[in-house]
Amino acid sequence: MDELGLQVETVLPWFVVGPEQQYTCVTVPAEHVATWRDLLQDAVRRCYISDQYLAARVQATQSTPSEILAARLPDHGAVMSGDFGEIIAYIYLASREQAAVASGPKKWRLKQDRTQPAPHSDLIQFVLPHWPQASGEDRLVCAEVKAKATASNFRPIAKAIEGSQKDSTSRLGRTLVWLRDRVLLEDIGAVTISQLNRFINATEFPPYTRRFHAIAVICSTLVDDELTTLVPADIPPGCALAVISVPDLLNTYTTVYEAVQQSVATPEAVL
Repeated sequence: MDELGLQVETVLPWFVVGPEQQYTCVTVPAEHVATWRDLLQDAVRRCYISDQYLAARVQATQSTPSEILAARLPDHGAVMSGDFGEIIAYIYLASREQAAVASGPKKWRLKQDRTQPAPHSDLIQFVLPHWPQASGEDRLVCAEVKAKATASNFRPIAKAIEGSQKDSTSRLGRTLVWLRDRVLLEDIGAVTISQLNRFINATEFPPYTRRFHAIAVICSTLVDDELTTLVPADIPPGCALAVISVPDLLNTYTTVYEAVQQSVATPEAVL
């Protein structure tokens, strides 16, 4: 999270974890959501483009920071909601490590089309406690994330579980190779080729642990209805399900993205 400018001690109170059961129920208190406009505007912007790369593109194209950023951010609607859900899930998973440091690619920087989701597995994070030395304590965290901000027939919990199963059977491996190709050409965040190779060429290193998550980020007014469709037997072995309840999710992500765009309203904001 350091790359996003967030501190673990700031983020931890955002996620109140309920009593242990077959899945993890996480509630974000309204008083913390009220701070997200100010606290997340820079972090969300950095998910799409680093400060250094934004400044470089401004110089290279003689465009304004606002123009460059607008070419990266999604339009309002389903993709923006999905991106925001992924970013909140990314922060949540990283915050759960606490003593360890989780790092991962910022896949939102790698979209072929800003109006579409990024391809392959939604979230990947590495926990490498002895890096640059590979060890048996290394972990790879992979998550499929679905968001629901308004009432509809869409079932985010079932879809997140379905996607997580695809990650565990085949998609994760393809994603790692794809990321290795992209890091040769683009800034994907605090991830190196050697770190990716540690997991791609796994037999050359000590065994590591894989953890697969299905995460549903849902507006708090819709959570109870969504949970009525969840049958614990539907959660596959090895899939860690988390349901994150966010008050007024539609207005929350809309407000944050407005602040993201305004965060570069003046050139000196990034130059």
